[in-house]
Amino acid sequence: MTNTAYRGRFAPSPTGPLHLGSLVAALVSYLDARERDGVWLVRIEDLDPPREQPGAADAILRSLNAHGLHWDENVRYQSQRGDAYLAALEYLAAADQLFWCRCSRKQLADHRVYPGTCRACRQPRDDAAIRWQVPNHRERFADRYQGEQSVDLATELGDVVLRRRDGPFAYQLAVTVDDIDQGITEVVRGIDLLDSTPWQRALFRCLGATPPHYAHFPVLIGANGQKLSKQNHAPALNDDQPSANLQQALRQLGLNIAVDTPLRMLTEAQQRWPQRRLKGRTDLTLKDTEDSNDTTGW
Repeated sequence: MTNTAYRGRFAPSPTGPLHLGSLVAALVSYLDARERDGVWLVRIEDLDPPREQPGAADAILRSLNAHGLHWDENVRYQSQRGDAYLAALEYLAAADQLFWCRCSRKQLADHRVYPGTCRACRQPRDDAAIRWQVPNHRERFADRYQGEQSVDLATELGDVVLRRRDGPFAYQLAVTVDDIDQGITEVVRGIDLLDSTPWQRALFRCLGATPPHYAHFPVLIGANGQKLSKQNHAPALNDDQPSANLQQALRQLGLNIAVDTPLRMLTEAQQRWPQRRLKGRTDLTLKDTEDSNDTTGW
């Protein structure tokens, strides 16, 4: 029986098929939920059509299934959630927390934090992005893997875009609205998204919700010293060899598990889940599965 008090999610963008780095990310999220008898969801973050690869969403879901990573509820697609995001914007506008910004990237290139140029524009206009005027306070939270975090929203992050000038809803808004709607209690994701967390936590509260707990795990670094990602041309997984892929991915997390069926491998991984080895780490160096004499993890 699942623990409905724990609700986690894996939320890939359909910019390409799963690769080893994204399989590791899915595994961390999945094992964390399963080890705690929780619910594990899959959400497709398809908000930016020009960046998406045709067929990628279906390919991601097929890969997850092939590797035994089965989700508990219907897959959510952010492209179908426009009404919910628009309702959130209307709620924030009614609270006078939004403004319409016409600043170009070139105009803001020399500013690390948005300088507040368009804050006086509180009326909707079609030729502008919608920005959220962040609360003037320090956001503090404990990250399960990265420890205590403290960020001044106004001076260190600044006002953030919630809807782009060309129409698409922005990540910060969509992820927060969906986490609220799906009752997410644990956000387990890569450390490359840690900087977004203070914005999202503050937005949770402004939308009348309690922020979830966070755990940002280290990203997988390839032989070229770069994050293993679609952007850096990481090769797609071969779904015809899921057990071999799982063995390699689990090894990146310090688990040496013999090739077996995906179900048995995941069951053993859950029983041996080494959460402590992720704490305080910002990256993991890609390991060769043939080096079987190393049983320390890293």
